[in-house]
Amino acid sequence: MDLRVVLVEPLYQGNVGSVARVMKNFGFSDLVLVGPCKLEGEARAMSSHARDLLENAKIVSSLSDAIEDSNIIIGTTGVSGLKFDEHLRVPAFSPREIKQRLTGASGKVALLFGREDQGFCREELGFCDMIMTIPTSEVYPVMNLSHAVAVVLYEMSNIEAGELPLADEFDVRLLHDHIAEVLDDIDYPEHKKEKTRLMMKRIFGRACLLEREVQTLRGILRRIQQNLR
Repeated sequence: MDLRVVLVEPLYQGNVGSVARVMKNFGFSDLVLVGPCKLEGEARAMSSHARDLLENAKIVSSLSDAIEDSNIIIGTTGVSGLKFDEHLRVPAFSPREIKQRLTGASGKVALLFGREDQGFCREELGFCDMIMTIPTSEVYPVMNLSHAVAVVLYEMSNIEAGELPLADEFDVRLLHDHIAEVLDDIDYPEHKKEKTRLMMKRIFGRACLLEREVQTLRGILRRIQQNLR
């Protein structure tokens, strides 16, 4: 399994350095930083013997650039199922449950970690195929960024990859666009479209679709459109 850690606008360079260190602890090296803070002496000090990983991290200006070649996008959150955005944060899976769903597949998986103070915005959560949350005490559920990364990578470090290639990101995007077309064709209620499209994204995300499955689903959608016309 090709796993990428994406930090979205990290605020503290010490956290970025610590993330590089725990990535090397568990055998991962693909680190992408979206609009990070300045990375200076503190970041290098906290990275310790993973300074090479920190220095080789890819820095991009947008989340879409960080995930453009990923087959599955998983967003981590310390707060799940808020009533005002339930469709954005549910269902939420533990790292162990995510690992079970990915076992046996092959492809690039992007693990997204949000800002230390605000996490993700609505648009960023909308990019995610699955939502992950670490089971913690309800008294104080939000973890330090580097600690959360350590827990997740510990679970993922011995994942058993397989020979079933995940569907290409471009083809999955075409599937979602196709679903949007069909919703228009059947006069689906406008006020429900956003939630429904996201719900379908999450369903397909946790299914870890293969290439043949995506093509079959698009074939069904084409037949629906033909019959409608």
